[in-house]
Amino acid sequence: MQHFREYIKTLLSDVYSEEEIHVFTYTVLEKITGYTKTHLLADKNIILSESQKNDAEEMVLRLKKGEPIQYILGETKFFGLKFTVNPSVLIPRPETEELVQWILNDLPPNPLKGEYLDVGTGSGCIAISLKKHLPNATVSAIDISADALKIAKENAKLNDVKIDFIQKDILKTDILDKKYDIIVSNPPYVPQNDKQEMHSNVLDYEPHIALFVEDNNPLVFYRKIAELAKNNLTKHGALYFEIHKNQGENCQRMLSSLGFKNIQIKKDISGNDRMIKANV
Repeated sequence: MQHFREYIKTLLSDVYSEEEIHVFTYTVLEKITGYTKTHLLADKNIILSESQKNDAEEMVLRLKKGEPIQYILGETKFFGLKFTVNPSVLIPRPETEELVQWILNDLPPNPLKGEYLDVGTGSGCIAISLKKHLPNATVSAIDISADALKIAKENAKLNDVKIDFIQKDILKTDILDKKYDIIVSNPPYVPQNDKQEMHSNVLDYEPHIALFVEDNNPLVFYRKIAELAKNNLTKHGALYFEIHKNQGENCQRMLSSLGFKNIQIKKDISGNDRMIKANV
């Protein structure tokens, strides 16, 4: 195992930091051996089989090319739950966990049945996390991508929850099927101009359809979803968005122009404007 530690450090030192390499080392070893990190640290005499060595080396070579570790593993954690991921869906981010937590914090203890809608569900991480914590709620989730919905359905099964998944292009949707107590979305919001500032492991591997919007219309999804929400939220319903860090005030003005009230912008753990909430 010491040989593998040296191998991964040598191969990745020109691409990743020492801290990242340390994390990758134990993540790869946990995956191929089935042991926990605690076990791996305690037992220095574990010997990898030839098959395990080959699997480990393949994973390290993929890391060297910049492929995200979550896609290599085929899974990630979000809100304490395990999710299958592949290049059909974005890798869930910690900032999105903060959005889910905000929604849950706003709800009364033991809320009665409610209708929830997640627009642009991707891996299903928002919808599934909400349903897992709100078993009495009815949760629906929309996405344009059949491939993304396939992964989201797998994740719902993996986490033992029932979600109503709907394939739909929200930009071509004129009306929603029912009234919702909460509509939430983490839609595409990265302007094309931001590409030059992004890491290649995002640009080369994650789905652009879920990331980017045109520079001249960065709020296209927000406006459309807000217009639908205006007619399809219940009397005391709320709309929640994850937003680009530079679009908080613009999004606030847009929501205000549509007649939304009690608009709040919330910062993420890094201090960036990242979430917004509004009531009808």
